[in-house]
Amino acid sequence: MATEAPSQAPSQDLQSLSIAEAKVQEPGSSSSSSNQLSLEEKFKIVRSIGEECIQEDELRNLLEKKPEPVCYDGFEPSGRMHIAQGVMKTINVNKLTASGCRVKIWIADWFAQLNNKMGGDLKKIETVGRYLIEIWKAVGMDLEGGKVEFLWSSKEINSRASEYWPLVMDIARKNKLPRIIRCSQIMGRTEQDELTAAQILYPCMQCADIFFLKADICQLGMDQRKVNVLAREYCDDIKRKNKPIILSHHMLPGLQQGQEKMSKSDPSSSIFMEDDEAEVNLKIKKAYCPPLIVEGNPCLEYIKYLIFPWFKEFTVERNADHGGNKTFTTFEELVADYASGVLHPGDLKPALSKALNKILEPVRDHFKNDSNAKDLLKRVKAYRVTR
Repeated sequence: MATEAPSQAPSQDLQSLSIAEAKVQEPGSSSSSSNQLSLEEKFKIVRSIGEECIQEDELRNLLEKKPEPVCYDGFEPSGRMHIAQGVMKTINVNKLTASGCRVKIWIADWFAQLNNKMGGDLKKIETVGRYLIEIWKAVGMDLEGGKVEFLWSSKEINSRASEYWPLVMDIARKNKLPRIIRCSQIMGRTEQDELTAAQILYPCMQCADIFFLKADICQLGMDQRKVNVLAREYCDDIKRKNKPIILSHHMLPGLQQGQEKMSKSDPSSSIFMEDDEAEVNLKIKKAYCPPLIVEGNPCLEYIKYLIFPWFKEFTVERNADHGGNKTFTTFEELVADYASGVLHPGDLKPALSKALNKILEPVRDHFKNDSNAKDLLKRVKAYRVTR
């Protein structure tokens, strides 16, 4: 089968993207009408979410022809939420809804059970799922107007079982075993791990989800790319013309050197959404952030993918003999200063901590003052994180 040529992150006109994004509401504010955006503005905003897009021409055509495209995102309730899942997903969802899209967030409880999260205990998995929804509400995901739906996989599949399971079986029937096993990465597993039947069933089900939810866009991380490509290949098998568009977002790294992805099982690698101010400060202080080095620097990645999209700027406070205070309005300007040594990690890290704490403060307040949220957090913290 011919390999699709993905569209990598575009060399966008940053000024025009900035103007378009200025029309998108700030996190936590009420939704602004997407009608004020032109087709090109919608395209730039939606496309900016993805590190890779398969395919850009299909995305532009979809936004032109369909007033409310359906975007699918999903997650396994598997423990405490880190900032990539909390803040980055909120940024992306708000961009989508402001551009006229509808977002279906798939609470993949059955998938978490298949993947042995929370020891396969569905009651614990449900508790974690409710905790995650509380965080998105508190951090500022735009949930007004009903453009975002949280759907529990167990409930939805059971209610339309006669539609779902034949689809799963057909996907399984049309694919060879090695092709499905190569999708094990979506479970956080490798082909070298001890094989369970779940590694066969899980990708077939996740592929079926895309069609079951009638998704026009698969808006998931780069680690889910393989199964999304499988869905497009399945369209070829069944002679379906309209394929789901793949919009794969960047995966934020862990805070320590060489950690390509945050890990919930390693608290030092990530910042959790309800970490207190002191914890955030300590984790950033200990984070890998070598002077002059941009590549593989997690602190710079957090600024690029979290701080700039959230605040549209980044302010560094420092003594006059170190250059004085400076507000950066573009990431490129920040990188230039850092790579030249004008900006030192000793000044960048406190500024990053301050910005992150400002984002997380409403979440802390919610889990401190809301009795239901407080109880959920207490229970989730007591659960042992499983791989």
